[in-house]
Amino acid sequence: MAKVYKSTGSWYVVKTAEGELWNARLKGILRLDGITSTNPIAVGDIINIEPEDDLERTAVVTEIQDRRNYINRQSPSHRMQHNIVASNIDQSLLLVTLKEPRTSQGFVDRWLVTCEAYHIPAVLLFNKADLYRKKETEKFEAWREMYEAIGYRVIRMSVATGEGVEEVKALLQGKISLLSGHSGVGKSSFLNAILPELRLKTQDVSGWSGKGTHTTTFAEMFDLPAEPGLGQPGAVIDTPGMKEFGLVDISRAELSGYFPEMRVLAGECQFNNCLHAEEPGCVVKLAVMEGRIAEDRYISYRTILDSIDDKNY
Repeated sequence: MAKVYKSTGSWYVVKTAEGELWNARLKGILRLDGITSTNPIAVGDIINIEPEDDLERTAVVTEIQDRRNYINRQSPSHRMQHNIVASNIDQSLLLVTLKEPRTSQGFVDRWLVTCEAYHIPAVLLFNKADLYRKKETEKFEAWREMYEAIGYRVIRMSVATGEGVEEVKALLQGKISLLSGHSGVGKSSFLNAILPELRLKTQDVSGWSGKGTHTTTFAEMFDLPAEPGLGQPGAVIDTPGMKEFGLVDISRAELSGYFPEMRVLAGECQFNNCLHAEEPGCVVKLAVMEGRIAEDRYISYRTILDSIDDKNY
């Protein structure tokens, strides 16, 4: 039995219970075994392996054990397929930046919807706080109030100055954490701050586009050292930067169930199948008008709702 630590497409770096690292490949027959994702094996998977070459430490994967959970997204290259970002995780950490580059609320909310769908606690890390001026400070405070009001933890952070880094390190102990976000938001810089021995490559945000450049090519898991007084060590899964995050396996009818502020009002609308769009007697729309649900969140919900094609569900 082994855990997948890195995926490079055709080969996987896996670690056994004894701490040995092996390079494993997938048996061709398993590729056809009802797995529809573009990556049948993901970082975090628990697998069974059969040694192929003891000297070279190569093996073949004989079985993929059932996943406790996973985060998936629409494949950037195959709209009708999905890509598993990582599996068997305890929490997801989304790095958000308000400038250089700017993370849109739509991206944040799509990520949160997916975490809700798979019952994975999500934390929002607002990095590059050292770049905040009045505009960004006001935007951060508004977003923090909006997201904390519906139960999400929000942490203001700056890897450059160290602000918030220790608070996040404490969150990581004893858990398998998924670290994600756009390219250029500081994932590699954050990992270098908590694991200096990694010396991961970092690149500045592209000046002409305002978007980050990719530094991580493949998802990879890193074990964390034990911190005195903070319990058992955990692990962090670093992911390639994402330009977009497309939802999969979520229908229009169930979308509102993944917005916590709408979920608590479930069943109170006039119609049981209310989509909280144009229907009369909708308590969600009433809550928006009364300020009990943030208007920006409702707009985000409607945007996502309109993007879902149930014919492809």
